[in-house]
Amino acid sequence: MTGTMTGTRKIAFLASETEIAREALADLTHEYGNVPLGEADVLVALGGDGFMLQTLHATMDLDVPVYGMNCGTIGFLMNEFSLENLPERLALAQEERINPLAMVAECVDGTRHVALAINEVSLLRAGPQAAKLRISVNDKVRLDELVCDGALVATPAGSTAYNYSAHGPILPIDSEVLALTAIAPFRPRRWRGALLPKSAQVRFEVLEAGKRPVMADADSRSVRDVLWVEVSSKSEIEHRILFDPGHGLEERLTREQFV
Repeated sequence: MTGTMTGTRKIAFLASETEIAREALADLTHEYGNVPLGEADVLVALGGDGFMLQTLHATMDLDVPVYGMNCGTIGFLMNEFSLENLPERLALAQEERINPLAMVAECVDGTRHVALAINEVSLLRAGPQAAKLRISVNDKVRLDELVCDGALVATPAGSTAYNYSAHGPILPIDSEVLALTAIAPFRPRRWRGALLPKSAQVRFEVLEAGKRPVMADADSRSVRDVLWVEVSSKSEIEHRILFDPGHGLEERLTREQFV
């Protein structure tokens, strides 16, 4: 059935390596076909949130919407799995467009690394001692020294992930702001972070990098021994995600605050 048209959309299925996702892939392919990525009108990702992030990163040049079905343990970005009525669900699905963050990191050895993050960019201590960070926003130093386990910048879409676990705020999906959140701050002890406009550029400088090593992470792509990290939103890049009616990101972000 490869190459068949489902309604007015050709579907490409992608699955994580878990057994349940692989079984779902076989069943859905048998039922609806499975076209090559370059021919698809819509992508269906089978897995959890981690696999959804992988899919969005891997296919961002295709400009094709992604509809996730939960075959994992976490499914904030996913829809409920069902083998039935997929063409109808896709036809009714509501599209959300989100922008990733860009991370530029320079390491102690002089190498520079660039990565995109849909959820957050985080800095984490990589040794037994707390990290010391200087934080600037739009080239102006806002915090001379933050002693902490780390800090992160989160998008609205990612604000319920690591950011929320670190006691950061949940952001409405259309809020046009970013969350800057400290992870286990020691000094200033009561500093809980800041809300910044989406246009802000955040720079972290690692103080005492040799004594207090720090790693940077952009959606699980890690760089060790960083000297500084700059984070900014990439408005020119859009990820298109499909959700069943009444279960989009706005509803999920609101619901999460009342659980």
